[in-house]
Amino acid sequence: MGRLRGGLTTKIHALVDAEGRPIALKLTEGQAHDGRSSDDMLSALVPGQTLLADRAYDSDERRDRLAKQGAWANVRPMPNRKNVPAFSSFLYRYRNLVERFFNKIKHFRAVAARYDKDPANYLASVKLAAVRIWIRSYDSTT
Repeated sequence: MGRLRGGLTTKIHALVDAEGRPIALKLTEGQAHDGRSSDDMLSALVPGQTLLADRAYDSDERRDRLAKQGAWANVRPMPNRKNVPAFSSFLYRYRNLVERFFNKIKHFRAVAARYDKDPANYLASVKLAAVRIWIRSYDSTT
């Protein structure tokens, strides 16, 4: 957990599938940069998959690494880039699945209030919330 003026801070990084269910979860300090801490999570992408991410994940080396894996990075480019890579604003709309996932885990009080101060325990409570989301996706609506 990171320490800032406001106290302990933590970022939750999530990789979700096309239905908004979590595939990989990770915690970092609140002051850590999003892009640098995501490299080990992106190894879960297989050929033919697309990464939809915000500007924090925009870098040439990350795009090259994903291309070697056979995946495509549809990341909104930084506004100050000299050579702008291909970007589909239509596909980028589906990034809201990640935002919806974060909205769903905020309904779990232990995750939203961050009762656990130990990073391992907090990650465990986030994973428990993720399991509940997976189970909900398989429940019958009839």
